[in-house]
Amino acid sequence: MDGSHQRQPARAARRSRRRILAATALVVTTLADVGIVGPANGAETSAKQLTTYVEPSAGYGFLDRAVASAKHSIDLSMYELEDHAFEADLVAKARAGVVVHVVLDTDYGIKSVNTPAAGVLIRGGVRVTWAPSSVIFHAKYLIVDGSILYIGTGNLTSQWYSSTRDFWVRDTNHADVAAANATFAADATHQGARLGTGTGDLVWSPGSAGALVALIGSAKRSLLVENEEMDNYGIESALEGAAQRGVNVEVVMTYDSSWHSALAELASAGVHVHVLASSQVYIHSKVICADCSASGGTVFVGSENFSTSSLDYNRELGIITKAATVVGPVQSVVTGDYAQGSTRF
Repeated sequence: MDGSHQRQPARAARRSRRRILAATALVVTTLADVGIVGPANGAETSAKQLTTYVEPSAGYGFLDRAVASAKHSIDLSMYELEDHAFEADLVAKARAGVVVHVVLDTDYGIKSVNTPAAGVLIRGGVRVTWAPSSVIFHAKYLIVDGSILYIGTGNLTSQWYSSTRDFWVRDTNHADVAAANATFAADATHQGARLGTGTGDLVWSPGSAGALVALIGSAKRSLLVENEEMDNYGIESALEGAAQRGVNVEVVMTYDSSWHSALAELASAGVHVHVLASSQVYIHSKVICADCSASGGTVFVGSENFSTSSLDYNRELGIITKAATVVGPVQSVVTGDYAQGSTRF
């Protein structure tokens, strides 16, 4: 028993309260239309600038080491924080003179989850800012010394590390890091969102639906999709449209009755849907891999669930890239997860 099924009722209750049904489909045809074509200078983030960590196999030691390496500053934006070791790492750096600032979510019961960690951090000299209650802060990212950005699909909740599929990407591209720095600074002072428009690689919410629909629309041969939720009309329509134009679309999720109807409709449109049971790894990742193979492809990794709330209203962060150091691991792992799943549609 991996414990993932134990968290589903609580998560389902939270998302049912924040779910907003889409009224109309999004019409976005190309990645260029939404600015996802590479940084302003036209150079895409290179494979040397990106490293991928796959959970649960990688473990979260890479984030502990990243914090330990900080010389000047640490900025963390996190939806859920329940990792005593990581909290201790942050306090140790604050006490050593590093400026540590953490933004935590306050949404629908999450504040009570984050309050113990906030207390530990504040007592240890860490600056803690509660996100505005009007916006769900679902992003998961860490910035070290203003120069290294870690973008994740997973929360820092240690009880789920060993049983949950998630991805993290380490990004040293200057434009990406600068955009994340600007947005964090605005969010940490409750100013208006600065979403790094024009940096190309980063995908921010509010407003990320167009970029993800465009990525799906760009696929010519295949799509691999992994997500925790399936509750967005634009995403579902794009996946169905891809299947109907001959793209091999494979979707894998942990089974949840909340998404049964949506997945059944996808299957009826020709999408290949596989689901995992709660006794298997819990799919918490949020990825799209378009035309991915040993020779290339384009991949999205981020905090965005396929819900209208997540895409259009929440604070979220992801990345779209062609870098082999991200495409390869995502393609391999999602293919393996799909093979382990079964279909009931």
